Amino acid sequence: MEVEGKIKLIGETQTFGSNGFRKREVVITTEEQYPQFISIEFVQDKTELLNNFQPGQKVKIGINLRGREWVNPQGETKYFNSIQGWRIENLQAANAGGMPPAAPADQFEPATDLDEDEHDDLPF
Repeated sequence: MEVEGKIKLIGETQTFGSNGFRKREVVITTEEQYPQFISIEFVQDKTELLNNFQPGQKVKIGINLRGREWVNPQGETKYFNSIQGWRIENLQAANAGGMPPAAPADQFEPATDLDEDEHDDLPF
């Protein structure tokens, strides 16, 4: 599954327990009639994928839905869901089409040495 939106915030990497489990969350805002704020967690080595991104960037994130069951000390069963990211792609770079940035128009000087009497053999 995939979800698209604009990055609202990127959390710091958190480390848990003696085994060094790492988790990092990103919140994106979807761009639809009723925008949603979706928290997506990246775990272990995937936390480093977020290093090259900043709030405000439009992204597409590959996700997996995770669910687990937990029985509390009173014997009640609870269910928890999480959204786990495994890939993130910058959509702004994809929309640019791989074109290099153009120089601003004021960087070009008009030609001043044109000879209007010279024959032009171009067909257009």
